[in-house]
Amino acid sequence: MNITLRFFASVRETLGTSQESLTLPAPLATVGELRAWLIGRGGAWSEALAEGRSLRMACNQIMCDADTALTEACEVAFFPPVTGG
Repeated sequence: MNITLRFFASVRETLGTSQESLTLPAPLATVGELRAWLIGRGGAWSEALAEGRSLRMACNQIMCDADTALTEACEVAFFPPVTGG
């Protein structure tokens, strides 16, 4: 399955990139499984996407949770919570 990843704000800064196109291994089916797989890359990936870190996720520009199913050619975004001021 081919997807596009997008990273915003501090996640983008930590990873040093704002997006990546990726072919996923077959067993990945949800946004949560994708996040865990990306954490498994280690280094900046495990820091930016760590389970204990408060992150928001979106799939195809709709806010989602870890159980959201991945689909072919979807766009998944990771970003920190946004606060007003």
